[in-house]
Order: sequence, then C-alpha cells, then structure tokens
Amino acid sequence: MNDDTIKNDNNTNLKLGSLFDGIGIFPLAASRYRIQPIWASEIEKAPISITKRHFPNIHHLGDIAKVKGGEIPPVHIITFGSPCQNLSNIGKREGLTGSQSGLFYHAIRII
Repeated sequence: MNDDTIKNDNNTNLKLGSLFDGIGIFPLAASRYRIQPIWASEIEKAPISITKRHFPNIHHLGDIAKVKGGEIPPVHIITFGSPCQNLSNIGKREGLTGSQSGLFYHAIRII
C-alpha cells in the first residue's frame, strides 16, 4: 500500500482521539493524512508540552482513569498504546493486573 491509497479525502473530516498520548505520535501521523486530532489523554507534563507545541488546539483530558467516555467529543478513530511495564520480562510480570498495564482496561471502557 502506498501513501496515495490511504490519504484521507478532504471531504471526509475524520477526527481522532489519542489515549496514552505520550508525545502525540498518533495525532502527528494522522494529521499527515488530514485526520484532525481532537483530544488526547496523557498525565506526564513533558510529553503533553510536546503535543501542545504541535497541536495547540487539541483538548487534553488528563488522567485516563478519570475520563468519562460519554462526556468527551465523539471521534471516528481512537488510538492508544497502553503502558506495558507489567508485561515486560524485566518487571514482575503482573500482566494486565499490574497498576500500569491494567490501565488498558480504561481504554476499552472509553471506547
């Protein structure tokens, strides 16, 4: 598949929400295909500042555990890459019951 086959039609106006946003990689990639990032959820200040630099109008939701899916603007696409610390061979291997990797379930709840 080349870039021409996946470019968004100007009239489609697809909108994106990004959970576990980090430095806004999903919104950045989406914007290159004319998909408009609407909101993001992230708690770390440094990554949020990077996203704000690229997307000054994006709405920041804050802590995913406090986000109520029914109260945020609807979007066509939701992206997320949830924390994997508890899934790693380096850690205690708590899996999705771990405090960080278990945040995955909040993404599912919001979707």
